[in-house]
Amino acid sequence: MAIILVDSNMVLDIADETSSWHEWTSQTLEGLDDGNRFVINPVIYAEVSIGYKTIEEYEKFIRHCEFDIYDIPREALFLAGKAFSQYRRSQGGKRNVLPDFFIGAHAAVSNMKLATRDKGRFGTYFPTLELISPDRH
Repeated sequence: MAIILVDSNMVLDIADETSSWHEWTSQTLEGLDDGNRFVINPVIYAEVSIGYKTIEEYEKFIRHCEFDIYDIPREALFLAGKAFSQYRRSQGGKRNVLPDFFIGAHAAVSNMKLATRDKGRFGTYFPTLELISPDRH
């Protein structure tokens, strides 16, 4: 059994049936469902929660998707800081990307696969991470 961390963008795809990625994401995760465990972490939880009016509504969605919520280990938090620092030194221009580094580091340190549509930074800063993405899965 593999543990697959599901990135925020894919959780949002599942929640939004009008998303142009809804079908691809749903089919991809359904194809991986047998024998794998899908998880999110507190960062993903917080990012996706923005689209919900109540915690009850959001928790119902999380239960429906059967996502477990895993805490981020300290080793991953440390790695996220180091990777983000490297990103900034290499003239990384976007300032709102720190959550991606928490997510990538969590998957890398915990030996999880990462299901995401945003493979650029993950592949660059976490090269050992196994990605499940639109053109590689």
